[in-house]
Amino acid sequence: MMISRTRSWIESSDVVSLFPTLVWKIQLRAEVHESIDASTLGLLHSLRQGLPEVKAGEAWQSGQALHRREELRELCDCVSRAAASVLQFLKIGAEAIEITGCWANLYAPGAAHRSHSHPNNYLSAVYYVRTWPGADTINFHDPRSQAGVIRPPVTELTSANTDQVVVRVRNGTLLVFPSYLQHSVDANAGSDSRVSVSFNLMFSAFTAALSKPLWGDA
Repeated sequence: MMISRTRSWIESSDVVSLFPTLVWKIQLRAEVHESIDASTLGLLHSLRQGLPEVKAGEAWQSGQALHRREELRELCDCVSRAAASVLQFLKIGAEAIEITGCWANLYAPGAAHRSHSHPNNYLSAVYYVRTWPGADTINFHDPRSQAGVIRPPVTELTSANTDQVVVRVRNGTLLVFPSYLQHSVDANAGSDSRVSVSFNLMFSAFTAALSKPLWGDA
């Protein structure tokens, strides 16, 4: 019973969840993510050779084609398998999906990332290589643009009335979420740089099979 039955006018009541926004949180086994983390950190070390140190308050991102690097093959395999499972869960008929972009993120203490989304993709993902207390969360924001027009006071923040959800992560955590979902990262309050790897994924046959208008031939 979701509504108080103080009077006899209610026979029954329920809450129906409409248009949910889902985020999939996967924790890789220690023996898996420790190998991935070592390979990723080795790659980042080679990519940053000769570059100045990332100072407090600064962030650095690599190029967006790291999914083509052999060092990240195991991580990319995990991301691809996770994305295939997401499509299966969503009952998506076109199951072939591929990584379209992959880049590393290095956030020094004090560095933050403003709210943003990843256009022109269906799914996005982020894998956490190095997290620290104070640098172990990501914020997801309500995608309903009109939900914030009226903001009455609440007695308690819940998933049903908040406009932001904070997800805690740790080394070896993989998150998969819709690319349209706005997300941000608070300033790194940890003692060392946070390292993550981001991904975009799109249907392999989008232009050939999925981009036609739903109303038929134009």
